[in-house]
Amino acid sequence: MDHENTDQNKLLERYERVIAISQKLNTTFDLRSLLDTIIHASKELTNVEAASIMLIDPTSGELRFEAASNIKHHEMQRITVPMEGSIAGWIVSHDEPRVIQDVTKAPEFYSEVDAEIEFKTNDLLGVPMRANNKTIGVLEAINKVDGEPFTEIDIEILTTLAGQAAIAIENARLFQQSDFIAEMVHELRTPLHALKASAVLLQRVELAKDRHGDIIETMQGETERLIRMTSEFLDLARLESGRFQLQKELFNLEELIRESVDVIIHQANDKDVTIHTNVDPFIVNGDRGKIKQVILNLLTNAIKYNREGGSVYIRTSEVTDGEIPFVEISVEDTGFGISPENLKNLFQKFFRVADTAGHTQGTGLGLAITKHIAEAHGGDVWADSVHGKGSTFHATFPQRT
Repeated sequence: MDHENTDQNKLLERYERVIAISQKLNTTFDLRSLLDTIIHASKELTNVEAASIMLIDPTSGELRFEAASNIKHHEMQRITVPMEGSIAGWIVSHDEPRVIQDVTKAPEFYSEVDAEIEFKTNDLLGVPMRANNKTIGVLEAINKVDGEPFTEIDIEILTTLAGQAAIAIENARLFQQSDFIAEMVHELRTPLHALKASAVLLQRVELAKDRHGDIIETMQGETERLIRMTSEFLDLARLESGRFQLQKELFNLEELIRESVDVIIHQANDKDVTIHTNVDPFIVNGDRGKIKQVILNLLTNAIKYNREGGSVYIRTSEVTDGEIPFVEISVEDTGFGISPENLKNLFQKFFRVADTAGHTQGTGLGLAITKHIAEAHGGDVWADSVHGKGSTFHATFPQRT
């Protein structure tokens, strides 16, 4: 009887903990923070070495890692788990929990993930994540720390947590989607109004013929702006979804930087800005096109927010803090700098700093996209600035390993 009471008390304590965690899940719509909370809670409640969340990719139907305590974020981008021939796929197709006390004896065990991340799975508990009457993924607890087998209580607790987590994830997705659409529509209104006003003016018979050229030029500019905005909206949506795939290859960073400088040199010449390069031929392991997008964005901003006759300095250096060597790209300008208030918001969507003429330009998405690209590679991006003297932007990417 005492043993039964002890078990009941333990179960009650763990359910109370699940309730507290569920309340925390309902207080945020930030998906990354949400996923991290679920992972930590799974480890705590089941006393395991690692935990992971795999969600179904609506495009491919495969399972993709969205969060894991034993997988680095940039490694998750390249790992997919098939529905056929995996324990997670079995859990989704059968829509029920699965306990494997020894994965070497389970024919469905997909060992390629362990090989990819250099991890050894011994035992695991996986449960379906259900929201709105559909399974959206799998929550797994891996390797019991105490060596004991998974219990019915473990299954009940993780199943309850997975249900709460799935609802929170779907709510966060809907919130982000609706929030992004609302901001996007708001941003599109300005060029659309300009186009409408221009079209109305062109229809007026009393309008002087010599004004037609100016109005048509305005319409062309606003049309190009709309195209650029919609392209960036789509780009950011793909990046934020976590479902885009990096096309990694080894390439010479010096060549890419010089190629990027050639693209924007006419912008610099128009403003009498001189570009100075001090770069080394580092071999980078990454998506060449996406990294070029980062370099072009940083160079374009350095010119746009510079003084007439100013300078831009682009440099590279090695960063060896960690297992994988990284290269740091620095782009420095001699502009008017960024205030501390603006500096802390630079990488937020739709945030724009006024240029040297006091006007805001662009979509306000470029730096948000830059940040997503750097983080997808396992790197980072940040800025330093002295108000009135200039700014330096830094981005890191992995070298050849």
